[in-house]
Amino acid sequence: MKARIKWVEGRTFISESGSGHKLVLGTAFGAEGQTPGPSPMELVLIGTGGCSAFDVVHILEKGREAIEDCVIELEAERAEKDPKVFTRIHMHFVVKGQGLAPAKVQRAIDLSVEKYCSASAMLAKTATITHDFEIVDTLP
Repeated sequence: MKARIKWVEGRTFISESGSGHKLVLGTAFGAEGQTPGPSPMELVLIGTGGCSAFDVVHILEKGREAIEDCVIELEAERAEKDPKVFTRIHMHFVVKGQGLAPAKVQRAIDLSVEKYCSASAMLAKTATITHDFEIVDTLP
């Protein structure tokens, strides 16, 4: 896996993934405190949610559950001193579908967070990761 980061100006950078996707990232700078894109740590949190969402959807589809949507709301706290690692991450899953089995949803989330999600595994070295979920049944 490869990536490239190029400084543009101030605290603005252009990142490019090895697969060719580009993303502006940066932190607040200047008199107005403008942010040109997500900060690197926001991207880490977003990546963790994306990793877990991918797993949960895949596991539920493989188990023939009628999943229609999956949203993960993440909230994190960071250490006060450098390096300001994540110390706590809470993941709230909102899973929508027809007649989803709560035990299967719980299992899919547990498998992702505790076994399959590489990002969660790395972050668990410094952060306490918790999760919960709700199911929205879309049966008419």
